[in-house]
Amino acid sequence: MPSYALGKAPRGRSRWVLLLLSLVAVGLLAWGSLRRGPSPAVVIESARPAVGSSTRVVARFSEPLGGLGRITLELIQGDRAVTLAEQRFARAGAFSPTRGRFTANAELSATVGRSAQDWLKEGEVILRATADRMAGPLRSGLSVVVEKRMAVRLRPPHLELLSKQHYVRQGGSGIAVLRVGDSAVRSGVRGGTVESLSFVLPGGGPGERFALFAIPWDLTDVNQVRLFAEDDAGNRVEMPFVNLFKPSPPRMDRLELSDSFLAKVVPAIASQTPGFDASGSLLDQYLRINGDVRRATLAAIAKVAADTQPAFLWRGAFAQMPNTQRRASFAENRTYVYQGKVVDHQTHLGLDLASTEHAPVPAANAGRVVFSGWLAIYGNAVIIDHGYGLMSLYGHMSSFSVKVGDVVAKGQQIGNSGSTGLAGGDHLHLEIFVQGKSVDPLEWLDEHWIRDNIATKVKLP
Repeated sequence: MPSYALGKAPRGRSRWVLLLLSLVAVGLLAWGSLRRGPSPAVVIESARPAVGSSTRVVARFSEPLGGLGRITLELIQGDRAVTLAEQRFARAGAFSPTRGRFTANAELSATVGRSAQDWLKEGEVILRATADRMAGPLRSGLSVVVEKRMAVRLRPPHLELLSKQHYVRQGGSGIAVLRVGDSAVRSGVRGGTVESLSFVLPGGGPGERFALFAIPWDLTDVNQVRLFAEDDAGNRVEMPFVNLFKPSPPRMDRLELSDSFLAKVVPAIASQTPGFDASGSLLDQYLRINGDVRRATLAAIAKVAADTQPAFLWRGAFAQMPNTQRRASFAENRTYVYQGKVVDHQTHLGLDLASTEHAPVPAANAGRVVFSGWLAIYGNAVIIDHGYGLMSLYGHMSSFSVKVGDVVAKGQQIGNSGSTGLAGGDHLHLEIFVQGKSVDPLEWLDEHWIRDNIATKVKLP
């Protein structure tokens, strides 16, 4: 019969005890890990950096492993707290076709501001988003709280008009000098739905700025031309400033489309327009070019307009290409006719200047080249930045001799005229843009207009 020393357990039994203890420890760790699990991710986003009359806020929640249980979005100012939005989620039951399914991602949105909460005061608010993860037998309902502090501004910034005698015309340009308060983050001139933003006034005092602005060719209501200033909460002030507004109704023109013209222009543009829908007849394709491609090209030019120098790069009146006749004017409403049927309407927004074939094209004024290349309806084109959002475009050229980044002098040759793009014959299309919006080039070709409307308000070099 075996004997054992007092106080000593059999060696085999010790192993089983240690194994059991190890299993218990691993189980406890696993259980604790399951109960803890990952924390929900919470992000709060806002449409504006501050709260004013109306600011849209969104809280996004995510817990992809076990799902979300309850989510809330609250607004707090001082001792007052309100729930803006909340939602609860349940896991699908054992007998559900979607058994075990849960909600991994969700969002809550709300409008914050004086228009929605009339008790808000200037100062600060706290946005608080809370996420409880889905709880279960082996999983605790852990809560995560994220807060975002935002300034509350309820008064619009200060706005003051400094310049005088603003005489503008439909489709024209102008300059306004203004002074804004410290809270202003955007200011300038609104012409209908078009905004021309301001720049720091060279040599000006605190808050003094100026806006070189565009009046859209189709804007007829002078009450829609306003000076404005806006803060980061969206509080905005506007004021009238125009002393005299001259209507300039668009001219009318009628263009007959021939099969030979369509065969010339459509394949050339279609082949150089990535993603172009070349289905249908030449007329079908032409209408897409004259409409969809035209709008996309103007949108691309508006993006190029952001690449402007905060300086007056130009000097004196802009120069018309020498020995040219004007064949088409700014703001011509064109009716396009094919085989006796009206097929389209578009507006021509530049000057067509005709000379000899492949005539030298000079820069209308000094500046910096911001585009040179193929530009769809304009064919081979060059765009020159003259500073503070003022740009000139030269289209339909047979060739160009400058590249992006080149600094050109007034009168320097930049290429030769041609008939590329939507041109029926050899000529130059000259278009002037103010912050990406087409304006009448005739004003910029007029030395007296520049002296009376620009030089009297800002000091030119």
